[in-house]
Amino acid sequence: MGRKRKGDPVSGWVILDKPAGMGSTTAVSIVRRIFNAQKAGHAGTLDPAASGVLPIALGEATKTIPYVTDGDKEYAFTVQFGQSTDTDDAEGRVAATTDKLPSESEILAVLPSFLGEIDQIPPKYSAIHVNGQRAYDLARENKEVVLEPRRIRVDELRLVHFYDDGRADFSVKCSKGTYVRSLARDLAQKAGSLGFVTALRRLKCAKFSIEDTILLEYLRSIEHSSNWIGVLLPVETVLDDIPALAVTQAQSHKLSNGNFLPASDFGAVPDAPVCQAVADGRLIALVRVQDGMIRPVRLIVQ
Repeated sequence: MGRKRKGDPVSGWVILDKPAGMGSTTAVSIVRRIFNAQKAGHAGTLDPAASGVLPIALGEATKTIPYVTDGDKEYAFTVQFGQSTDTDDAEGRVAATTDKLPSESEILAVLPSFLGEIDQIPPKYSAIHVNGQRAYDLARENKEVVLEPRRIRVDELRLVHFYDDGRADFSVKCSKGTYVRSLARDLAQKAGSLGFVTALRRLKCAKFSIEDTILLEYLRSIEHSSNWIGVLLPVETVLDDIPALAVTQAQSHKLSNGNFLPASDFGAVPDAPVCQAVADGRLIALVRVQDGMIRPVRLIVQ
């Protein structure tokens, strides 16, 4: 018999406005404790120095994390030109300096070269695995870190404000896997200078935007009140774009036991890689149609 999990069987999504200076894992631990949830996870890591949208999944919602992680992102960030750091942000040590500060027109001229699908080398201080170790662990040990370029997509990159002291504010809409620190570094180099990120805020993660977020201070204020209305979103919130397949209670029971259902038992089966199996308005499982059968992919217990 498996060990009973500590905590309550709380399931749903909390969209946190993570404060700067806190790691994503720490934020998840705090939210899990506030809700006394048995399990928790997050979709899309935010650097400790960054703030903004951090979707946190509790309970059964952890099974739907990939549907958020794979979504597009949007950020606002500030770049300081004239210096580079070993972390590509303000947390690191200055690695090099230059007297060349790009003009507003020089910055605007290079922005189009970063649109579309591009190859990007992640920062050496990142969570990417290199020979079984995190890149940032190797970097902290002063070991050589060689990271391969990764293909990302930038849909929009705008100069929001240009300052006379060598700083500039930007906004970017991009695919998952994009490192804004690398984008800032490469943008500065393209403009003939050096640069690093001094401020980073995630404004959107998949379907969740900054308007959907809850402040940590508010969550702490309701910790002992169970006043979760408007805070804990349903598990299926992230599955709005996935078609639903209505099943009976008998069919639901079979799926819950890992059994397949003949697709012929249903009228029109949605033409989609994954569907929601819904019984009496309740999400039962994520399923896929394969070889004429409805097969459970993820069972949801609510």
